[in-house]
Amino acid sequence: MTGAPPAPAGPPGPGALLVVGDVVTDVVAVHAEPLAPGTDTPARIRTLPGGAGANAACWAARAGGPEVRLLARVGADSAGWHERALLDAGVRPELVVDPVEPTGTVVALVGEDAERTFLTDSGASLRLSPADWEPGLLDGVAHLHLSGYLFFADPSRELARVALRAARARNVPVSVDPASAGFLAALGPQRFLAAAAGVGVLLPNEDEALLLTGTRGAAGVAGTARAAAVARAAAELSLRVPLVVVTRGRAGALVAEDGRVTAEVAAESAEAVDSTGAGDAFTGAFLAARLAGAGPERAAGAGCRAAALAVTRLGGRP
Repeated sequence: MTGAPPAPAGPPGPGALLVVGDVVTDVVAVHAEPLAPGTDTPARIRTLPGGAGANAACWAARAGGPEVRLLARVGADSAGWHERALLDAGVRPELVVDPVEPTGTVVALVGEDAERTFLTDSGASLRLSPADWEPGLLDGVAHLHLSGYLFFADPSRELARVALRAARARNVPVSVDPASAGFLAALGPQRFLAAAAGVGVLLPNEDEALLLTGTRGAAGVAGTARAAAVARAAAELSLRVPLVVVTRGRAGALVAEDGRVTAEVAAESAEAVDSTGAGDAFTGAFLAARLAGAGPERAAGAGCRAAALAVTRLGGRP
């Protein structure tokens, strides 16, 4: 962590997973009743470490196997707290302390159905820039994962491009999760796909897959028509990215390669409390399984099991 004593860590070994992404502070408010404008709504509120990139790294570390590292930018206000949380989760943090902005904050409003609405202040997280990249970050790395949030601001998008080029020069496979349908729509699907050109694995959810293929009308469709649209989107995306895995919540996941869906993986049943971080849990467990030698379908099964566990607890970490 820049500006702080180095975190204790063993010597880097081969086969590590490097995640480049975001660390944020999550304020999770679970309310059983609808929000009451202008007055009080009872809620259970917790402040927890979060961030899509950090969450995925922690779930990958939980799966065991290769070393997991995380490059992210945080504010001085909570840098020590976040570093300790990552170390406790088994992740080797490479945190850059921002001298100006505080750590990003996300307020997650979680309703009775366990679905969440986010209020996001990215803070320091999207100020990650090419100046924070060092070629040595890839030493001993077998896979690079880029959080999609990086692509939604100019400095961090350029950092993502630099990291992607460096990984490809070393023949290190790269994966990306689009992260946010709202931010993706604002950026523009084609700009996102252009910035992510060269990745080997894409991990969108249903809405993100539909957006990336221009199937906007299907986003509000339900049932078999939506399922068919998502399958078509997955197949189409796999013509641009060798391996596409679309997460579908309670419907599990789709695996697509070479222009066709090659596997449908069922979700694990769970009593959902908070869906925050379920996609991050899938990503982390999927990547850990792939690094351990699992094929796409088996790795997606590991991801579904982690996602089912994630929704049974508050926040996005194991």
